[in-house]
Amino acid sequence: QVQLVESGGGLVQAGGSLRLSCAASGRTFGRYVMGWFRQSPGKEREFVAAISWSGLSTPYSDSVKGRFTISRDNAKNTVYLQMNSLEPADTAVYYCAVRIIPIITTSQKDYDYWGQGTQVTVSS
Repeated sequence: QVQLVESGGGLVQAGGSLRLSCAASGRTFGRYVMGWFRQSPGKEREFVAAISWSGLSTPYSDSVKGRFTISRDNAKNTVYLQMNSLEPADTAVYYCAVRIIPIITTSQKDYDYWGQGTQVTVSS
């Protein structure tokens, strides 16, 4: 089992920045993939970004590319999502996820463990 705890969400004005963190505990050995997804009210959960164990592969959704940066600290079993130039459309609950098989993917059905989510609200 892997437990994931997200933090860093909050209320920010459009154009502002936030940094989300997700700490993994439990079965944290292995070269797992970590990802961020989000769900806005009335919408399905969608992919935001993912990162391989090495950090060399970092796919992003088109909607956040160039504004968000995913990174990880394997020594701390933590993944980060730096969000800049935030827009009201970025308002959502952001979820951290882990995929045990070390092949990066953007499909949420391929991820094995999920955090509880952290709310990000961007005001206009």
